[in-house]
Amino acid sequence: MALYVLLGFSAGLPFFMFSTILGLRLQAHEVGLVVIGFFAWVQLLPTFKFAWAPLLDRYDIPGFSRFWGKRRGWIMLSQLGILTSMIAMALTASDESLPVTALFAVLLAFWTTTLEVAADAWRIELAPTREEQGPITAANLWGYRSAMVAAGSGALLIADRSGWTASYLAIAAAAFVPLPILIAMRPDPGHGGGRWTALATGLLASAAILLGALLLTAAVGWVVLGIAEQIGISAQTNVTPYVLVICMVPFLIMAAAVPRIRKLPPDSAVRQSAALGPYVDFFWRYGFGALVLMAFVSIYRMGDVLALNLSKPMIKELGYSLTQIGRADSLVALIASMIGVGLGGWMVIRWRQGFTLAIGAFFAALGNFGFVWLAHQPPNEALLYIATAADQFGNGLAGAVFVVYLSLLVNPRYPGAQYAFLSGFAFLLPRLLSGAGGAIVEALDKAGHNGFDIFFLISGVASLAAIPFLPLLARIKPRPDDMT
Repeated sequence: MALYVLLGFSAGLPFFMFSTILGLRLQAHEVGLVVIGFFAWVQLLPTFKFAWAPLLDRYDIPGFSRFWGKRRGWIMLSQLGILTSMIAMALTASDESLPVTALFAVLLAFWTTTLEVAADAWRIELAPTREEQGPITAANLWGYRSAMVAAGSGALLIADRSGWTASYLAIAAAAFVPLPILIAMRPDPGHGGGRWTALATGLLASAAILLGALLLTAAVGWVVLGIAEQIGISAQTNVTPYVLVICMVPFLIMAAAVPRIRKLPPDSAVRQSAALGPYVDFFWRYGFGALVLMAFVSIYRMGDVLALNLSKPMIKELGYSLTQIGRADSLVALIASMIGVGLGGWMVIRWRQGFTLAIGAFFAALGNFGFVWLAHQPPNEALLYIATAADQFGNGLAGAVFVVYLSLLVNPRYPGAQYAFLSGFAFLLPRLLSGAGGAIVEALDKAGHNGFDIFFLISGVASLAAIPFLPLLARIKPRPDDMT
């Protein structure tokens, strides 16, 4: 339990630094709201973690894994990636080159996500039942959400006094703390050898892997930006229609593939494949019910994700300072979030799954509606605390019950890959739409409406839209596993 508080803390620290904090940093450097919205697409990277999650199940990190085991080996590499990426973001905190800012934000998102994949796989292996999942999930989310609160509030308070470079360096130092603790831990069962030899080998291998990831990301980014320029995408482009079309593509592909997948025998090449087998297995077990499951998971956290990227810029426009926002995101948000997580972890053990999911959706929606209420009040720090507490409580409660629900959909044969696929897909549609959020708000403002008001009303309703799915979910049962 203590270990998973630690792992949650380690994964939660960087998240705000490439999402909410980065949005406020760009706003401070007078970057337009539409471009700030585009930067929300950095958060799409965790959505596609299923693309590299099988690598974490199949391969070891040289040195680290020999002594500390596969899962901790990947966790240690990821922490080094988080540290170096955040230092790079600190050294480029002037945002004079937005492509460079995006490069290091993407790398930070990649290594943060890789850490989560490794930790999630280990969690499912350690606690395969619902009774075991509730407490360990709550512990993990306590660490995760308290780290997000610490990063969010601490980064803003430091930035208001000492600048953005100092802010990112301070959070980088905090993110580094768990690594020495992991190094000092006992070897993984079945592993061993020299601790310091394994550490030295692991550090050399990590340096090579980190450099390779940097070069590959820079090359892909250069190509993507070049294509965007060629087809005319800019800050003036209305990207919303394109985003909505893209959102439909995964569902069309899945619907076309399910009939063939259901007929595959256990010895078929695609079901035996290390790269595709885990994902094919999910659709083989659930059939067309998988489409309903995927639609539900893509909607359940919609409101939280849509609010994440634009809530702080909206609050800043209302006249609150970075210090006031930081204070609201400190103790107030931490207490509200941890109460929500704890209550969610308690509920999944004692109450029916559908009921707990419905309660989570309701309180998540309430948190979004709180921002609309705040926008119509005169600036008052106490009111900011109330809105922040409502948002964090709802996020914590919904997050806890949702993590357990996703974990129970997973085949224990493929814990890392399938959980990565489900949790990643859950945020694909919300994060695609979130990237268009700035454009949506500006379009509503130009039409004579209050863009932020309508945007947060929509985000709250989106959370409630998951509730009608619950009776259908109760009828969906997986096919028995036929692989030995």
